[in-house]
Amino acid sequence: MSLTKRIGTALIGAIAVAGVTAGPALSQDLPGEGKRAHMARATWDTGWFQTAIYKRAMEELGYQVGTVTTLDNPAFYQAVGLGDVDFWVNGWFPLHDTYRDNFEPGATTIGYVAKGGALQGYLVDKKSAEKFDIKTLDDFRRDEVREAFDHDGDGMVEMVACPPGWGCEEQISKHLDKFDLRDVIEPIKASYAASMAEAVSRYRQGESILFYTWTPNWTVGILEPGTDVLWIQTPSAEPDEIVEGLEGCVADPCELGWIANDIRPVANVEFLDENPAVKSLLTEMRVPLEAIFGQNARMEQGEDDPDDLERHVDEWIADNQEQFDTWIENAKKAAM
Repeated sequence: MSLTKRIGTALIGAIAVAGVTAGPALSQDLPGEGKRAHMARATWDTGWFQTAIYKRAMEELGYQVGTVTTLDNPAFYQAVGLGDVDFWVNGWFPLHDTYRDNFEPGATTIGYVAKGGALQGYLVDKKSAEKFDIKTLDDFRRDEVREAFDHDGDGMVEMVACPPGWGCEEQISKHLDKFDLRDVIEPIKASYAASMAEAVSRYRQGESILFYTWTPNWTVGILEPGTDVLWIQTPSAEPDEIVEGLEGCVADPCELGWIANDIRPVANVEFLDENPAVKSLLTEMRVPLEAIFGQNARMEQGEDDPDDLERHVDEWIADNQEQFDTWIENAKKAAM
């Protein structure tokens, strides 16, 4: 027997004595070794931080993730249901319940990025709210209010809204129809970031602004509720659309007209069945709203390139290393 064969035989024998086999041990340590995972992320960049954290966790498990695909809501939910992408962590529910027919039964919601507390609604600059006594969307029917918020002279109140394809676009449209405001409020559906940047500029020039937003989002970091802007109410809000103790609202409880949402992963069912480690990870992982809000604020202040995002992820994981490691170890155990 050659020297090489004798060494190989000895090593195999040593492994056998230890009760370990090379193949299974490797797969248990890194359940994603040799596998690819196709992640997607939403078009709104305020959701990219948690996507990058989950991507890092997938890579820790050995999965090859590569470039994350940016998709609009309708495109993602159709793709994940068909298995063309595996998952994202940008689901907003119940807002995105309207897409369930697109992705079920091929895909499912699983776990929570952040449970509850993801708020949505309409805000007005505080100066205008107090000057015109603006409490609800109904107040924009008044001539003096409409004139103050009409920036292009067409007789319509301009409101920063949502681009086509976003879940909030559909809800805003429902509000305008329900409250008969189509001839009063003009929703601006261009790029949200660009539209909000223009609104911030108008505010700083002393002009009146009305806009939709959600939390966590950089908007309420730049325009602070209670100081710069106020949440206003929608008429006839349902019980689950009313929030108590909301800082910076014109009333308490505040009839937002939007249900507080959970931010949730949505994943292809077949992919989950074939990857119990990922199923464990998506079930257990969390990213607090406060962390997302803080990163969004840094991003808006200029830390907005890919290297900045990776650094933000590094810092968050380092600050939460013990919990992060626990998620990884539990995912590995799930694959055994």
